[in-house]
Amino acid sequence: MPSYRVIGLMSGTSLDGIDAALLTTDGESQIVREGFMSVPYDEGLRARIRSCLNLPAGRRGDAAAVERELTEAHAQAIGKLMAAHKSSPVDLIGFHGQTIAHDPARGYTCQLGDGALLAQMTGIRVVNDFRSNDVAAGGQGAPLAPVYHRALSAQLGKPCCFLNIGGVANLTYIGAAGEVIAFDTGAGNALIDDWMLAKTGKKFDSNGETAATGNADEAVLAQMMSHAFFAAPPPKSLDRNDFVSNVWQNLSTEDGAATLTAFTVRGILHAAEHLPQKPLRWIVSGGGRLNAAIMQGLQQGLGVPVNPIEDIGFDGDAIEAEAFAYMAVRSLRGLPISFPGTTAAPREMSGGVLHEPSRARAGTA
Repeated sequence: MPSYRVIGLMSGTSLDGIDAALLTTDGESQIVREGFMSVPYDEGLRARIRSCLNLPAGRRGDAAAVERELTEAHAQAIGKLMAAHKSSPVDLIGFHGQTIAHDPARGYTCQLGDGALLAQMTGIRVVNDFRSNDVAAGGQGAPLAPVYHRALSAQLGKPCCFLNIGGVANLTYIGAAGEVIAFDTGAGNALIDDWMLAKTGKKFDSNGETAATGNADEAVLAQMMSHAFFAAPPPKSLDRNDFVSNVWQNLSTEDGAATLTAFTVRGILHAAEHLPQKPLRWIVSGGGRLNAAIMQGLQQGLGVPVNPIEDIGFDGDAIEAEAFAYMAVRSLRGLPISFPGTTAAPREMSGGVLHEPSRARAGTA
Protein backbone atom coordinates (compact mmCIF):
# COMPACT_ATOMS: atom_id res chain seq x y z
CA MET A 1 0.00 0.00 0.00
CA PRO A 2 1.27 3.55 -0.70
CA SER A 3 2.54 5.62 2.19
CA TYR A 4 2.10 9.33 2.61
CA ARG A 5 4.04 11.96 4.50
CA VAL A 6 1.34 13.75 6.43
CA ILE A 7 1.01 16.64 8.87
CA GLY A 8 -1.78 16.24 11.43
CA LEU A 9 -3.17 19.32 13.16
CA MET A 10 -5.21 19.23 16.34
CA SER A 11 -6.63 22.11 18.35
CA GLY A 12 -8.05 20.74 21.56
CA THR A 13 -11.11 21.69 23.55
CA SER A 14 -8.79 23.17 26.19
CA LEU A 15 -8.08 26.11 23.81
CA ASP A 16 -4.34 25.76 24.40
CA GLY A 17 -3.16 26.08 20.82
CA ILE A 18 -2.15 23.98 17.84
CA ASP A 19 -0.50 20.56 18.01
CA ALA A 20 1.26 19.65 14.76
CA ALA A 21 2.65 16.18 14.10
CA LEU A 22 4.49 14.73 11.11
CA LEU A 23 3.94 11.08 10.16
CA THR A 24 4.69 8.75 7.33
CA THR A 25 1.84 6.24 7.21
CA ASP A 26 -0.31 4.09 4.97
CA GLY A 27 -3.30 4.63 7.26
CA GLU A 28 -3.05 1.03 8.43
CA SER A 29 -0.10 -0.68 10.08
CA GLN A 30 2.80 1.49 8.92
CA ILE A 31 3.40 4.43 11.26
CA VAL A 32 6.67 6.35 11.33
CA ARG A 33 6.65 9.34 13.66
CA GLU A 34 8.96 12.06 12.35
CA GLY A 35 8.32 15.18 14.38
CA PHE A 36 6.01 17.21 16.57
CA MET A 37 5.61 20.70 17.92
CA SER A 38 3.00 22.59 19.87
CA VAL A 39 2.28 26.22 19.03
CA PRO A 40 0.23 28.09 21.65
CA TYR A 41 -2.48 30.51 20.63
CA ASP A 42 -1.71 34.11 21.36
CA GLU A 43 -3.97 35.55 24.02
CA GLY A 44 -6.00 37.63 21.57
CA LEU A 45 -6.83 34.70 19.32
CA ARG A 46 -7.65 32.52 22.32
CA ALA A 47 -10.11 35.13 23.57
CA ARG A 48 -11.71 35.48 20.12
CA ILE A 49 -12.11 31.71 19.83
CA ARG A 50 -13.64 31.59 23.30
CA SER A 51 -16.20 34.19 22.20
CA CYS A 52 -17.33 31.75 19.47
CA LEU A 53 -17.96 28.78 21.77
CA ASN A 54 -21.45 27.28 21.48
CA LEU A 55 -22.16 29.14 18.26
CA PRO A 56 -25.60 27.90 17.13
CA ALA A 57 -26.10 25.96 13.93
CA GLY A 58 -26.69 28.26 10.98
CA ARG A 59 -24.53 31.05 12.40
CA ARG A 60 -21.07 29.86 11.43
CA GLY A 61 -20.71 32.97 9.29
CA ASP A 62 -20.59 35.01 12.49
CA ALA A 63 -17.19 33.43 13.15
CA ALA A 64 -15.78 33.99 9.65
CA ALA A 65 -13.08 36.45 10.70
CA VAL A 66 -11.98 34.24 13.60
CA GLU A 67 -12.00 31.19 11.34
CA ARG A 68 -9.70 32.89 8.86
CA GLU A 69 -7.33 34.02 11.63
CA LEU A 70 -7.34 30.51 13.07
CA THR A 71 -6.57 28.99 9.66
CA GLU A 72 -3.69 31.42 9.15
CA ALA A 73 -2.31 30.40 12.56
CA HIS A 74 -2.41 26.75 11.45
CA ALA A 75 -0.58 27.62 8.24
CA GLN A 76 2.14 29.28 10.31
CA ALA A 77 2.40 26.19 12.53
CA ILE A 78 2.79 24.01 9.41
CA GLY A 79 5.56 26.28 8.18
CA LYS A 80 7.44 25.94 11.46
CA LEU A 81 7.12 22.16 11.50
CA MET A 82 8.17 21.82 7.86
CA ALA A 83 11.17 24.09 8.43
CA ALA A 84 12.33 21.77 11.20
CA HIS A 85 11.85 18.60 9.09
CA LYS A 86 12.92 19.21 5.50
CA SER A 87 13.90 15.70 4.45
CA SER A 88 11.09 15.21 1.88
CA PRO A 89 7.87 16.89 0.70
CA VAL A 90 4.58 16.67 2.61
CA ASP A 91 1.81 14.94 0.67
CA LEU A 92 -1.23 15.70 2.81
CA ILE A 93 -2.52 17.65 5.80
CA GLY A 94 -5.11 16.36 8.29
CA PHE A 95 -6.75 19.51 9.69
CA HIS A 96 -9.07 18.92 12.62
CA GLY A 97 -9.79 22.57 13.40
CA GLN A 98 -11.05 24.07 16.63
CA THR A 99 -14.26 22.62 18.03
CA ILE A 100 -16.60 25.41 19.10
CA ALA A 101 -19.81 23.38 19.35
CA HIS A 102 -20.65 19.69 19.46
CA ASP A 103 -24.29 18.62 19.80
CA PRO A 104 -24.78 15.31 17.99
CA ALA A 105 -28.27 14.88 19.45
CA ARG A 106 -29.26 17.77 17.20
CA GLY A 107 -27.08 16.62 14.33
CA TYR A 108 -24.61 19.46 14.80
CA THR A 109 -20.87 19.65 15.20
CA CYS A 110 -18.69 22.63 14.31
CA GLN A 111 -14.93 22.79 13.99
CA LEU A 112 -13.61 26.17 12.90
CA GLY A 113 -10.97 25.90 10.20
CA ASP A 114 -11.10 26.60 6.47
CA GLY A 115 -9.67 23.58 4.69
CA ALA A 116 -9.83 25.17 1.24
CA LEU A 117 -7.96 28.24 2.43
CA LEU A 118 -5.32 26.13 4.18
CA ALA A 119 -4.77 24.15 0.97
CA GLN A 120 -4.34 27.39 -0.95
CA MET A 121 -1.95 28.85 1.62
CA THR A 122 0.27 25.76 1.84
CA GLY A 123 -0.01 24.28 -1.66
CA ILE A 124 -0.74 20.90 -0.04
CA ARG A 125 -3.87 18.76 -0.17
CA VAL A 126 -5.95 19.12 2.99
CA VAL A 127 -8.50 16.81 4.57
CA ASN A 128 -10.75 18.45 7.18
CA ASP A 129 -14.29 18.19 8.56
CA PHE A 130 -13.74 14.69 9.92
CA ARG A 131 -16.82 14.55 12.16
CA SER A 132 -19.77 15.77 10.09
CA ASN A 133 -20.29 12.61 8.04
CA ASP A 134 -20.61 10.51 11.18
CA VAL A 135 -22.97 12.98 12.89
CA ALA A 136 -25.16 13.28 9.78
CA ALA A 137 -25.59 9.48 9.81
CA GLY A 138 -26.71 9.54 13.45
CA GLY A 139 -23.35 8.92 15.12
CA GLN A 140 -21.80 10.88 17.96
CA GLY A 141 -18.96 12.20 15.81
CA ALA A 142 -16.53 11.44 18.63
CA PRO A 143 -14.20 10.06 19.70
CA LEU A 144 -12.34 9.51 16.44
CA ALA A 145 -8.81 8.74 17.67
CA PRO A 146 -9.66 5.08 18.55
CA VAL A 147 -8.78 3.90 15.04
CA TYR A 148 -5.26 5.20 15.69
CA HIS A 149 -5.15 3.79 19.22
CA ARG A 150 -5.98 0.38 17.75
CA ALA A 151 -2.97 0.63 15.46
CA LEU A 152 -0.70 1.66 18.36
CA SER A 153 -1.85 -1.26 20.49
CA ALA A 154 -0.47 -3.96 18.20
CA GLN A 155 2.34 -4.96 20.58
CA LEU A 156 0.46 -4.44 23.87
CA GLY A 157 -1.13 -7.01 26.15
CA LYS A 158 -4.92 -6.94 25.97
CA PRO A 159 -7.43 -5.96 27.05
CA CYS A 160 -5.97 -2.49 27.46
CA CYS A 161 -7.40 0.98 27.57
CA PHE A 162 -6.13 4.23 26.07
CA LEU A 163 -7.35 7.28 27.96
CA ASN A 164 -7.08 10.79 26.57
CA ILE A 165 -7.63 13.58 29.08
CA GLY A 166 -7.91 16.78 27.08
CA GLY A 167 -10.64 19.37 27.55
CA VAL A 168 -13.02 16.40 27.56
CA ALA A 169 -11.84 12.90 28.54
CA ASN A 170 -12.40 9.84 26.36
CA LEU A 171 -11.31 6.23 26.36
CA THR A 172 -10.55 3.52 23.83
CA TYR A 173 -10.90 -0.07 25.03
CA ILE A 174 -9.19 -2.72 22.92
CA GLY A 175 -10.23 -6.25 23.77
CA ALA A 176 -8.31 -9.49 23.56
CA ALA A 177 -9.73 -10.20 20.09
CA GLY A 178 -9.05 -6.66 18.89
CA GLU A 179 -12.58 -5.39 19.41
CA VAL A 180 -12.79 -1.63 20.03
CA ILE A 181 -15.14 0.28 22.30
CA ALA A 182 -14.74 4.03 22.71
CA PHE A 183 -16.65 6.94 24.21
CA ASP A 184 -16.30 10.18 26.12
CA THR A 185 -16.12 9.61 29.86
CA GLY A 186 -16.97 13.10 31.08
CA ALA A 187 -15.05 16.23 31.92
CA GLY A 188 -11.31 16.37 31.30
CA ASN A 189 -9.26 19.49 31.92
CA ALA A 190 -11.61 22.17 30.59
CA LEU A 191 -13.57 22.81 33.79
CA ILE A 192 -10.40 22.82 35.89
CA ASP A 193 -8.66 25.16 33.45
CA ASP A 194 -11.61 27.55 33.33
CA TRP A 195 -11.79 27.56 37.14
CA MET A 196 -8.11 28.30 37.53
CA LEU A 197 -8.26 31.08 34.95
CA ALA A 198 -11.23 32.72 36.66
CA LYS A 199 -9.86 32.38 40.19
CA THR A 200 -6.11 32.81 39.76
CA GLY A 201 -5.43 34.02 36.23
CA LYS A 202 -3.43 30.84 35.58
CA LYS A 203 -4.27 28.72 32.55
CA PHE A 204 -4.27 25.39 34.41
CA ASP A 205 -3.58 23.72 37.75
CA SER A 206 0.10 22.85 37.39
CA ASN A 207 0.63 19.20 38.42
CA GLY A 208 -2.67 19.34 40.33
CA GLU A 209 -0.99 21.37 43.09
CA THR A 210 -4.00 23.57 43.84
CA ALA A 211 -6.32 20.57 43.95
CA ALA A 212 -3.92 18.81 46.30
CA THR A 213 -4.33 21.60 48.88
CA GLY A 214 -8.13 21.51 48.79
CA ASN A 215 -10.92 19.10 49.67
CA ALA A 216 -13.49 17.79 47.23
CA ASP A 217 -17.03 18.75 48.18
CA GLU A 218 -18.98 15.49 48.18
CA ALA A 219 -22.40 17.16 48.02
CA VAL A 220 -21.38 19.14 44.95
CA LEU A 221 -19.84 16.03 43.39
CA ALA A 222 -23.06 14.11 43.93
CA GLN A 223 -24.99 16.80 42.06
CA MET A 224 -22.48 16.78 39.23
CA MET A 225 -22.51 13.00 38.91
CA SER A 226 -26.32 13.05 38.67
CA HIS A 227 -26.00 14.63 35.21
CA ALA A 228 -27.96 12.68 32.59
CA PHE A 229 -24.77 11.98 30.64
CA PHE A 230 -23.63 9.41 33.18
CA ALA A 231 -26.88 7.46 33.00
CA ALA A 232 -26.68 7.15 29.20
CA PRO A 233 -25.07 4.02 27.76
CA PRO A 234 -22.03 4.36 25.52
CA PRO A 235 -21.06 5.22 22.87
CA LYS A 236 -21.63 8.86 23.80
CA SER A 237 -19.88 12.19 23.43
CA LEU A 238 -19.78 15.64 24.99
CA ASP A 239 -19.15 19.30 24.35
CA ARG A 240 -16.60 20.98 26.66
CA ASN A 241 -19.37 23.12 28.17
CA ASP A 242 -21.98 20.43 28.82
CA PHE A 243 -21.23 20.37 32.55
CA VAL A 244 -20.99 24.12 33.12
CA SER A 245 -22.99 24.90 36.25
CA ASN A 246 -23.18 27.18 39.27
CA VAL A 247 -23.07 24.36 41.82
CA TRP A 248 -19.36 24.76 42.57
CA GLN A 249 -19.08 28.51 42.17
CA ASN A 250 -19.12 29.29 45.90
CA LEU A 251 -16.27 26.93 46.76
CA SER A 252 -12.84 28.20 47.66
CA THR A 253 -10.22 28.18 44.92
CA GLU A 254 -8.57 25.09 46.39
CA ASP A 255 -11.77 23.18 47.12
CA GLY A 256 -13.14 24.04 43.69
CA ALA A 257 -10.01 22.69 42.02
CA ALA A 258 -10.16 19.54 44.16
CA THR A 259 -13.85 19.04 43.38
CA LEU A 260 -13.46 19.49 39.63
CA THR A 261 -10.42 17.22 39.60
CA ALA A 262 -12.36 14.55 41.48
CA PHE A 263 -15.19 14.97 38.97
CA THR A 264 -12.85 14.14 36.09
CA VAL A 265 -11.59 11.06 37.93
CA ARG A 266 -15.04 9.83 38.91
CA GLY A 267 -16.31 10.17 35.36
CA ILE A 268 -13.51 7.87 34.23
CA LEU A 269 -14.13 5.37 37.03
CA HIS A 270 -17.82 5.35 36.15
CA ALA A 271 -16.95 4.75 32.50
CA ALA A 272 -14.76 1.77 33.45
CA GLU A 273 -17.89 0.01 34.71
CA HIS A 274 -19.16 -0.18 31.11
CA LEU A 275 -16.18 -2.16 29.82
CA PRO A 276 -16.66 -5.88 29.12
CA GLN A 277 -13.42 -6.87 30.88
CA LYS A 278 -11.07 -5.13 33.28
CA PRO A 279 -8.13 -3.70 31.31
CA LEU A 280 -4.68 -4.95 32.21
CA ARG A 281 -3.45 -1.36 32.09
CA TRP A 282 -4.53 2.18 31.28
CA ILE A 283 -2.36 4.34 29.03
CA VAL A 284 -2.93 8.05 29.44
CA SER A 285 -2.36 10.88 26.96
CA GLY A 286 -3.38 14.53 26.90
CA GLY A 287 -2.66 17.22 29.44
CA GLY A 288 -4.35 15.29 32.24
CA ARG A 289 -1.44 12.85 32.39
CA LEU A 290 0.66 15.73 33.78
CA ASN A 291 -1.77 16.33 36.66
CA ALA A 292 -0.58 14.25 39.63
CA ALA A 293 -3.92 14.61 41.42
CA ILE A 294 -5.77 13.08 38.46
CA MET A 295 -3.23 10.30 37.95
CA GLN A 296 -3.18 9.36 41.64
CA GLY A 297 -6.97 9.29 41.75
CA LEU A 298 -7.08 7.00 38.74
CA GLN A 299 -4.41 4.67 40.10
CA GLN A 300 -6.28 4.29 43.37
CA GLY A 301 -9.68 3.87 41.76
CA LEU A 302 -8.83 1.54 38.87
CA GLY A 303 -6.52 -0.81 40.75
CA VAL A 304 -4.28 -1.62 37.76
CA PRO A 305 -1.27 0.21 36.30
CA VAL A 306 -2.10 3.68 35.03
CA ASN A 307 0.80 5.00 32.98
CA PRO A 308 1.51 8.08 30.88
CA ILE A 309 1.78 7.06 27.25
CA GLU A 310 5.47 7.95 27.27
CA ASP A 311 6.01 4.72 29.20
CA ILE A 312 5.29 2.75 26.03
CA GLY A 313 7.38 5.00 23.78
CA PHE A 314 4.90 7.58 22.49
CA ASP A 315 4.51 11.34 22.99
CA GLY A 316 1.36 12.12 24.94
CA ASP A 317 1.16 15.64 23.54
CA ALA A 318 1.40 14.42 19.95
CA ILE A 319 -1.09 11.52 19.89
CA GLU A 320 -4.19 13.46 18.87
CA ALA A 321 -2.42 15.35 16.08
CA GLU A 322 -0.85 12.09 14.89
CA ALA A 323 -4.30 10.52 14.89
CA PHE A 324 -5.65 13.10 12.46
CA ALA A 325 -2.65 12.65 10.19
CA TYR A 326 -3.39 8.92 10.19
CA MET A 327 -7.10 9.51 9.60
CA ALA A 328 -6.39 11.91 6.72
CA VAL A 329 -4.71 9.03 4.87
CA ARG A 330 -7.60 6.72 5.69
CA SER A 331 -10.01 9.35 4.36
CA LEU A 332 -7.97 9.67 1.17
CA ARG A 333 -8.10 5.88 0.74
CA GLY A 334 -11.81 5.60 1.62
CA LEU A 335 -11.10 3.59 4.78
CA PRO A 336 -13.36 3.89 7.83
CA ILE A 337 -12.49 6.23 10.70
CA SER A 338 -15.58 5.66 12.85
CA PHE A 339 -17.40 2.50 13.87
CA PRO A 340 -20.59 1.43 15.63
CA GLY A 341 -18.59 0.65 18.78
CA THR A 342 -16.83 4.01 18.87
CA THR A 343 -19.36 6.64 17.79
CA ALA A 344 -22.62 4.65 17.54
CA ALA A 345 -22.48 5.14 13.78
CA PRO A 346 -24.90 2.83 11.94
CA ARG A 347 -21.97 1.22 10.09
CA GLU A 348 -18.24 1.63 9.57
CA MET A 349 -17.82 5.06 8.04
CA SER A 350 -15.14 7.11 6.37
CA GLY A 351 -15.12 10.86 6.83
CA GLY A 352 -13.39 14.08 5.95
CA VAL A 353 -13.49 16.47 3.01
CA LEU A 354 -10.56 16.70 0.59
CA HIS A 355 -9.40 20.11 -0.65
CA GLU A 356 -7.00 20.30 -3.58
CA PRO A 357 -4.75 23.39 -3.69
CA SER A 358 -5.64 24.07 -7.34
CA ARG A 359 -9.33 24.20 -6.45
CA ALA A 360 -9.07 26.16 -3.23
CA ARG A 361 -10.73 29.55 -3.02
CA ALA A 362 -9.65 32.14 -0.47
CA GLY A 363 -12.22 32.85 2.18
CA THR A 364 -14.38 29.75 1.81
CA ALA A 365 -15.85 28.42 5.03
